[in-house]
Amino acid sequence: MSGIIGDNTGDHSGQIATVQGVTTSSGDPAIDTNPSGGIGTVFVNTTSGEMYACTDATAGANVWTNVGDGTGDIIPTIPSQGTISGYMHGGYFAGVDNVIDKWSFSSDGNATDVGDSTYDHYGSATSSDRGNGYGYCCGSSGPYVDHIERVSYTSDGNATDHSNLLAAKANLAGHTSELYGFASGGSAPAQNVIQKWQFSTTNDSTDVCDLASAQQMVSGGSSETHGYTSGGYNTNMIQKFSFSSTDNATDIANLTEIKAGSAATDSSTHGYHAGGDRYDTPSNVVDKHSFSSDDDSTDVGDLTVITNHMVAGQSSTTHGYNSGGNSNSNVISKRSYASDGNDSDVGDLTQGRNFAGGNQY
Repeated sequence: MSGIIGDNTGDHSGQIATVQGVTTSSGDPAIDTNPSGGIGTVFVNTTSGEMYACTDATAGANVWTNVGDGTGDIIPTIPSQGTISGYMHGGYFAGVDNVIDKWSFSSDGNATDVGDSTYDHYGSATSSDRGNGYGYCCGSSGPYVDHIERVSYTSDGNATDHSNLLAAKANLAGHTSELYGFASGGSAPAQNVIQKWQFSTTNDSTDVCDLASAQQMVSGGSSETHGYTSGGYNTNMIQKFSFSSTDNATDIANLTEIKAGSAATDSSTHGYHAGGDRYDTPSNVVDKHSFSSDDDSTDVGDLTVITNHMVAGQSSTTHGYNSGGNSNSNVISKRSYASDGNDSDVGDLTQGRNFAGGNQY
């Protein structure tokens, strides 16, 4: 018998009916390929021969598991923005602090103390492994340290020691990709190293590339594919590097003003940098720059208070949060990504502090 065999409904030769529940196409499925048959639907790429099964039928965020050679699953990228809570790690309050604060993104209100860091620290950088529910905090000043610690955001509690940076440093920028944490710049003196560590192992960080210019007191942003290192002492530079290559960072644009120690937050399309210190003059300006075009930032709003350096930033999927700052501010403020504008005061930290590390889950 010749022909294409599907559902053998007759005794004669020729093309037989297609197997039910199988979709064919010349390309691969995508996360927005919404199967009418739901979980269990099979998708065959007629060009490559690869076969996928739908294992999560969520409209616009479907998971297509490769059941051919077992690689190349089609899954939604986990964003660096949080959906549940904002966090504040350590900081400086009449001395170095080890408190981990937490507050809800779904309802405004004050933070609560949910655990302690493994060491007292300030001037640290953070990254977030949202896929597995962990936050990371690294580096510190007074004294300088090389620690990378990890804390569970699903159960809270105290942090644990994860691994080490290349060297003891502080005032560095933190970045988040789906599988790695990154840290760039730092002091002292000003550094140009960009390093990364893997979330799934306890291996120490590795040197992957360099900034275009050595900087300290920088703020770090993250798009889905790139890290952004902005500002620093006496500069308004925005530097950009790829998470997937070892190419050095490039100078792509400028903030609206020279400032150090501003708070970085990210939407899915833009990076924001709030507050900071300009030649010892405090700033309350919120800058915004696009991830899709390397243009200079624009002034889109103000913080609730004029705060100096080392404000902490936390990113939800809909709002940017800023917390703490110089003069031991305890304010938690937020602004909408959809409308921009000035921040509004939505709660208080358990205690005022600056130089803290901001994170989200």
